[in-house]
Amino acid sequence: VQLQASGGGLVQTGGSLRLSCAASSSIFSMNVMGWYRQAPGKQRELVARIFSSGTTTYIDSVKGRFTISRDNAKNTVHLQMNSLKPEDTAVYYCNAVRNGVNNWGQGTQVTVSS
Repeated sequence: VQLQASGGGLVQTGGSLRLSCAASSSIFSMNVMGWYRQAPGKQRELVARIFSSGTTTYIDSVKGRFTISRDNAKNTVHLQMNSLKPEDTAVYYCNAVRNGVNNWGQGTQVTVSS
């Protein structure tokens, strides 16, 4: 499975960005898809994920601000990020798990200026 992430950029505090992750095969076959992020000097952390059932989970720091969704027809998962804060600055990675195998996309940089 190949994953292509896009949508990162530079935004001011309080702004919004929408990340997209396009999969090379049907996302119906994915057990779970998610977005991780890694800030300089920090470990990669799971930000949000969506299961094949449609269930979503978020880390506490983004609840109420980020929304993960999927477009089955386009084999794409989105992460809508609102009310962005400087601490959201990181490289964001798309992940998909299928039959126990992790697949990663390339990262996309998100920078939030104060």
